[in-house]
Amino acid sequence: MVKIRKTLIAANWKMHKTVGEAANFVKDFLPQVVGVAEVDMVICPPFTCLPYLSAGLKDSCVQLGAQNVFWARQGAYTGEISTAMLQDLGCSYIIVGHSERRHIIGENDLIINRKLKAISEAGMVPILCVGETLPEREQNQAREVVRLQLEQGLKGVAAPELVVAYEPVWAIGTGINANPADAQEMTGFIREYLAILYDKTWAEGIRILYGGSVKPENIAQFVAQPDVDGALVGGASLDAHDFARIVRLNSNA
Repeated sequence: MVKIRKTLIAANWKMHKTVGEAANFVKDFLPQVVGVAEVDMVICPPFTCLPYLSAGLKDSCVQLGAQNVFWARQGAYTGEISTAMLQDLGCSYIIVGHSERRHIIGENDLIINRKLKAISEAGMVPILCVGETLPEREQNQAREVVRLQLEQGLKGVAAPELVVAYEPVWAIGTGINANPADAQEMTGFIREYLAILYDKTWAEGIRILYGGSVKPENIAQFVAQPDVDGALVGGASLDAHDFARIVRLNSNA
């Protein structure tokens, strides 16, 4: 089966890399992905590295993303960053609802919904992360958890340009990943539910990624699934060679 959706591989550096380390990454990474046209690539560094990468990725085939955003365009919100500020640096994508922000920072679906509305209004592309914890999966609640995250997160958001990343919480940073069949079952369900929230044609065009201990050794198994259109990569994206291998394994370059 030939997919109609272009593969997307996104790097989430989380709270890693100084500007100097980011510069070394770009120097090593870009030559390894020259000629890659079949894969969209995005790097989401910490805020401190955005200005450098904005310049360092210019004229390359790699797009820039952010790991977080606030819902207001400006105001008395100490420590926060707006969509306008991120656009000014050339960001095209913004990660929203990552499990670390849900479970460590305490963001709920109302906050995530406000962020999604702000991103949509700004004409940027959110990467909406959804996924269940291990107890939720063991109690057969995984689908209901993901359904609620989609329903409440996207409430009142006009059919946007959207990427969804299915990241089972129990597989993030643990070295344990869902098997390809598990990933397909949930990404297929996500696409079906998006068709209910909006419409089938729109849902068929949405890219759904898998995330959770993705490595060069297992990426092909996931992207081979009918409804998995790429990956949101954490730890393996910190190494230029490993991340380039993940990209090139999904291209003909």
